[in-house]
Amino acid sequence: MQKPGIPKGTRDFTPLVTARRNYIFDTIRSVFRIYGFQPIETPAMENLSTLMGKYGEEGDKLLFKVLNSGDFLKEVERNTLGDIETNKLATKISEKGLRYDLTVPFARFVVMYRNEITFPFRRYQIQPVWRADKPQKGRYREFYQCDADMIGSDSLVNEAELLLMTQEVFNRLGLSITIKLNNRKILAGIAAHIGHPDKLTDITTAIDKLDKIGRENVEKELNGRGLDVAAIAALSPVFDLQGSNHEKISGLKQLLCESEIGLKGIEELENVLNLAEQAGLNCPVEFDLTLARGLNYYTGAIIEVKSNEAAIGSISGGGRYDNLTGIFGLDGVSGVGISFGADRIYDVLEQTERFPESLGSLTTVLLTNFGDKEQSFAFSLLQKLRNAGISAELYPDQSKLKKQMTYANANRIPFVVLIGEDELLSGMLTLKDMTAGTQEKVTSQGLVERLKHHS
Repeated sequence: MQKPGIPKGTRDFTPLVTARRNYIFDTIRSVFRIYGFQPIETPAMENLSTLMGKYGEEGDKLLFKVLNSGDFLKEVERNTLGDIETNKLATKISEKGLRYDLTVPFARFVVMYRNEITFPFRRYQIQPVWRADKPQKGRYREFYQCDADMIGSDSLVNEAELLLMTQEVFNRLGLSITIKLNNRKILAGIAAHIGHPDKLTDITTAIDKLDKIGRENVEKELNGRGLDVAAIAALSPVFDLQGSNHEKISGLKQLLCESEIGLKGIEELENVLNLAEQAGLNCPVEFDLTLARGLNYYTGAIIEVKSNEAAIGSISGGGRYDNLTGIFGLDGVSGVGISFGADRIYDVLEQTERFPESLGSLTTVLLTNFGDKEQSFAFSLLQKLRNAGISAELYPDQSKLKKQMTYANANRIPFVVLIGEDELLSGMLTLKDMTAGTQEKVTSQGLVERLKHHS
């Protein structure tokens, strides 16, 4: 018999892992709420027409496509099936796809519900997304994103708020981070400076890979995308820019002194930093000119978050998109948002051992079961504990003490109540603290008070 399995890049989650993931979601959700974001949800599937062309050439290749219901080949002539190009065939047999991120579906949502929401609109969304990527450490085909977006406002206060909110999320999770910042207008200014304003997407797609493939390979890719040797050489100041944020900005002001859009991007970057720092942003922030994120819809600020303690990719990222809803028929609506990668955050918390130990069990106390009378008493006590808000369970079978204690240890249950003949006669229960290895005698009411205090 074939051993059961799951697709590569997907995972099952045990109770412990699920509790830890919920800790991450609950922490992020709590910060979203105090910043005034409202929850929405969108379907796992979107029309391919909604998704295609929104993520660039690389992103389109990573879309999971869903076959049409029924005879999905009915629109394809059988005798020409072998001659049809893969991409053309896909459009004939598939009209839907799994969502690649939460931002494009959100833009579609805004257009559809524009008469029911109030602008500026602040939304958060915590749902899974899918990408047909090559699975590797920290990269999955199915993973959760936790997004927050403000749409319907051009104010740079929004970008500053996202930086402060990001700091708050990672402070609550106990993780040390560096926020990396850039601005797409600066990149547009650089593209114009080297004489290729039409190659902005090619340039950003290539330099976004600098950390992964190195400068030499990035230059080769740029050459393959149509940039000549002189243009690539003119990018050297971009690759060589070093120093503090202030020094980098000063150098760029000189380089882009004749670029209106480039100087506009620098001005926006400075304003966002000043606003956030005045309001209490104190985590490391690095102006990174190679940060492009490779997504076509960013038009202003670009944000990325890196862990200072674990060698893993971006754990959060986002930016400003001025024209995304225009693709769906609603022009003039600007937005800015950020996405927290829950799966990568999980990996960092696990590597740094920052998960609270209390997440090990959802059950506070186990009641033992040694016989019919003991079971009857324990079952009544069980409901009293639950009515008092204490998570409790009764071992269902009348088994030996060792087996029941092994169960409690395996499930990290911190307390066990021993209920035997002596306890029934005396009315005094034996409460064992599994962490400290101590035990004490308590009444039924005393047990409730003792465990309520622990909780």
